[in-house]
Amino acid sequence: MKKENVVSLEDRIPKLKQHRKKKANRRLLFLLSLFLLMILSVVYFQSPLSHVKEVVVHGNELVSNEAVLQKSGIDNGMNLWSVNKDKTVEQLKELPEVKDATVKMSFPNSYEIRIQEYDKKAYLSKDNKFFVILENGNVLDKGTESIPVDAPLLRGFEEDKVLVKMVEELGELPKEVQHLISEINLVPKKTDQYHLTLFMNDGFEVSATIRTFSEKMVHYPSIVSQLDPSVKGVIDLEVGSYFRAYETEGEQSDEEDEGER
Repeated sequence: MKKENVVSLEDRIPKLKQHRKKKANRRLLFLLSLFLLMILSVVYFQSPLSHVKEVVVHGNELVSNEAVLQKSGIDNGMNLWSVNKDKTVEQLKELPEVKDATVKMSFPNSYEIRIQEYDKKAYLSKDNKFFVILENGNVLDKGTESIPVDAPLLRGFEEDKVLVKMVEELGELPKEVQHLISEINLVPKKTDQYHLTLFMNDGFEVSATIRTFSEKMVHYPSIVSQLDPSVKGVIDLEVGSYFRAYETEGEQSDEEDEGER
């Protein structure tokens, strides 16, 4: 018969004791680690490291840092982990200037708020003050008395659907064309209640209509390049495209009939 390997009880006891000892040591180490972690957590939450030390705001131009911080609800000294980022973003988007925002924690105990504002498209002249008009057509309630130079100035408009349509048409233009416009005046006529008179930064005047504003004005640089820069006058873009000099009040075709485009 094949001889079987037999392990005596005396040989097994030391191994069992060693296994039990290792298991007890692992359990003790786990309990000690858990206890230490609890102590460190208590110390951390009682220390300044768990409180907001600083809130930094980026990307804002139209809205002030103070307005952003107040609307965010994040204050220095509050618990770092009590900030609800999604809720804070929704609160910030209630500001009329704010299109979107991001909120993130910066190590070790600061928060960073990055603001995306609506584009500034123009200024509305009202009561001898100038109010910023955003890309969504909203007019900010804080006006300035100094004449703006960084965006077109709109005169004769009310805060209604006509203004919204005008801003939409402006938004369709390339930036380089927008920057050529100094003033846009709404001057309704019997034949066109959306008639516009524009004064350009290069000294020319433009007669146009809101209905086809972006469609016609996109060709303005090309039209002007064919005119004598020393002879100023009115470029009529309402139906076709022709030039009328101030001096002679005569019409000079620029050979680009916009109605055929």
